[in-house]
Parts: sequence; structure tokens; C-alpha cells
Amino acid sequence: MSNDAVNKTRRNLIIGTSAVGAVGVVGVAVPFVGSWYPSAKAKAAGAPVTVNISKIEPGSMITVEWRGKPVYIVRRTQAALDGLEKVVPLLSDPQSDKSQQPPYAKNFDRAINKEFAILLGVCTHLGCAPMFRPDVGAADLGGDKWQGGFFCPCHGSKYDLAGRVYSGMPAPFNLTIPPHKYQSDYVVVIGEEQGA
Repeated sequence: MSNDAVNKTRRNLIIGTSAVGAVGVVGVAVPFVGSWYPSAKAKAAGAPVTVNISKIEPGSMITVEWRGKPVYIVRRTQAALDGLEKVVPLLSDPQSDKSQQPPYAKNFDRAINKEFAILLGVCTHLGCAPMFRPDVGAADLGGDKWQGGFFCPCHGSKYDLAGRVYSGMPAPFNLTIPPHKYQSDYVVVIGEEQGA
């Protein structure tokens, strides 16, 4: 075999090996560089959630997830709104002075639109998920003193339909109201501040 043939074979071998090595480096670099960016799940965990609330029946509730926590959206009836006034003497913090809510929800209804209560579904005692109990007069929750609301099965805390905690309960605060804003009458964005 001549030197030219040996050199050509050696050159082809070096070029082929270099090409395979370059492909290998790219194959390793792409996932490595990709790992620097947050996953879709991580992005979704902190991202705002847009919800169409037009299909919620009066007196009903839906649950959506925001930042890995349940958010309760309750469409209150006029009777339910009237019931908020009736339970004021039974509440620990009826004006929500000690509780967490954005300034635009620091009002009697704890809402931007009083028809819809938007509450973090996490008990302020130890973080259980309170159950929606809209049944007025429920004997196990106080009979005629119960105007509907939420009951935490873990330690018995009770909240009204504005998320305000009853006096004498293990929960120290009203349910938290997450930041939210309305894009239209029936589209709400959880995780973005009203007016921002």
C-alpha cells in the first residue's frame, strides 16, 4: 500500500472519528444546557391560572389549582350573601383585620365581585382542605346558626361563605384570598393582582 493510500485512509478515519465525537458532544450538551431552564411543571406551578366562571351554577363551587394549592371559587346566591350578615356575631375576625387578603378584597364580602368568593382552600390551622358545606341549617354544624360555608374535617374549624373563621375554632385566621383579577365579567385570572 502506498503512503498516499495510507494517509487518505488515516485522514478519513480522523474525520469520521471527529464527526462522531462532535455529535456526541452535542448530544450531551443539549440536555445539559436544557436542564438549566425550569421544567413545564415548574413554570405551571407559579404561573397565573385563567378560569371561565360563567358556567358555575349559583350556590355551587369549583376548585382550580394554583401553585400546587386548591383555590375555591364559589358562586354565591343572594340568600348566601344575606347570610354573611347573620353570622357576624359568631365570627372571630368579621372585618378581616388579622387575615390575609389583597386590598381590593378587604371589604365585607371579601371579593371584587360579591357574587364570587375566591379563596385558597387551605385551612389556616394546619393546612387541611376544608369541605364545602353550603347546606343552611346543617345540624352537625350549628343548626340555625349555620348559613353555609366550609368545614375542616381535620380539627373542626368552620368558615362562612366569605371564608371568615368562626370564633373558638382551632384556625386562627380567615381563609386566604389569593391575588386575582377579572379580565371580563366571567373570566378571572388567579395569580395576578387586580389593577396591575
